Amino acid sequence: MLNNIVDNNIFSKVEETVAYIQKRINNEPKIAIILGSGLGELGEEVKNPTIIEYKDLPNFPISEVEGHKNRLVFGNLENKDIVIMQGRFHYYEGYSQSEITFPVRVLKKLGVELLIVTNASGAINTNFSPGNLMIISDHINFSFSNPLIGKNDNRLGARFPDMTDAYTKKYREIAKQSAYNIGIPVKEGVYMMFSGPNYETPAEIRMARILGADAVGMSTVPEVIVASQSEMNVLGISCITNMAAGVCDKKLSHKEVIETTKKVKSNFIKLIKEILISLIE
Repeated sequence: MLNNIVDNNIFSKVEETVAYIQKRINNEPKIAIILGSGLGELGEEVKNPTIIEYKDLPNFPISEVEGHKNRLVFGNLENKDIVIMQGRFHYYEGYSQSEITFPVRVLKKLGVELLIVTNASGAINTNFSPGNLMIISDHINFSFSNPLIGKNDNRLGARFPDMTDAYTKKYREIAKQSAYNIGIPVKEGVYMMFSGPNYETPAEIRMARILGADAVGMSTVPEVIVASQSEMNVLGISCITNMAAGVCDKKLSHKEVIETTKKVKSNFIKLIKEILISLIE
């Protein structure tokens, strides 16, 4: 049960990390983007960047997953002050869910109001195809853990946060309109998180379909739970990289995930930029 242990000093650690960051940046980002596997190139689009490596940040974990650069990029994108996480942390790496969501608490303390979470996922919905972008409408937490387990610190948020509109409807609509504006077709659906790191079995995928999931992955949900507790707006976008186990006969691999995200990166970057343009200050 080690992964359920919550660090009771998290508030002071957040303050320490934020103080370190604030001494090194010139902007005050209201928007943060967490980039999933293979989607890190968006960080190269940032103007006047200030880059901070995760290894230099007090209290920050490190991801060892291919496709994650392990750095924060502060700067300007489409005339918006933003911060981008080039790489996230995963439950399957051995971190607790409290640890993998620590950056979200740091982003909140920095003043971020809108969190855009992205990921690579496998499609359950047979109307989806590899290369599609899916706006996340809701999620199912099938990781068998939760980042809020343990003693609650009211300075970080409510003991029992509401998840009714975890993926803020206003921003889902903006994302769909933005996609329409630039001629990129998007899907919308429910994301289901398994702990990983193995891919799901065909039987698990059949179960996920019955439960109402459209796509599956191994991230995002803990971050969104903490963002909701922190009263942040959230927009979620999945890059469909493959059909899930049993949906087709093809075997699954992380190599395929990275290859598909490389193919779709142009549309992904265009969509994120158009969403930023559409946001009213």
